[in-house]
Amino acid sequence: MSKLDRDFYARDALCVAEDLLGKLIVRFVDGQQLSAMIVETEAYMDRNDKAAHFFGGRRTPRVEVIYGEPGFSYVFFVYGMHHCFNVVTGSKGVPQAVLIRAAEPVGGLDLMARNRYGMAYAQLGKTQVTQLTNGPGKLCQALAIDRACNGLDLCGDELFIEDRESANLEIATSKRIGIDYAEEAKEFPWRMYIKNNRYVSFYRAKCL
Repeated sequence: MSKLDRDFYARDALCVAEDLLGKLIVRFVDGQQLSAMIVETEAYMDRNDKAAHFFGGRRTPRVEVIYGEPGFSYVFFVYGMHHCFNVVTGSKGVPQAVLIRAAEPVGGLDLMARNRYGMAYAQLGKTQVTQLTNGPGKLCQALAIDRACNGLDLCGDELFIEDRESANLEIATSKRIGIDYAEEAKEFPWRMYIKNNRYVSFYRAKCL
């Protein structure tokens, strides 16, 4: 497997959101490797997207990374308790990003379980296993992704995404989740996910 390069991210957020499905998030924490396959994403397009943090050209220190080069991480904190991991896409100066909503655990399961539940993976119940990474906040907790990861180069070695054979994936689309405030933008079918994967998040905002 090879690390996704800058050119992969330097495309329209909708294209990247779909193509990220089946790819592998890799995170190194204190010398230990964690990994999870992306199964659900959401695209946030440009200044006209009323669901985006950069709607209307809003430019604050919080979102500055989205105006930079593609292939960097944008990590934000929501509800005072959850981190959410996004990848910056498109071209420099044109804000676009893809939220990673859910992933399927692959490697480093014990450390993921301890990050989420404070116990070994073998001790988890069936529901705890399914809920290990089936939401944006959950996967960030499991993979130890927090605000310290904001602005990391995804072409680097601390947090990155690897290519992975993803032929024959059955992909579905839907409206994005938890953005009822976004007027007509809440209807855009910019959420993408792998059908019949048990780690795809629930169809409601509380799946964080």
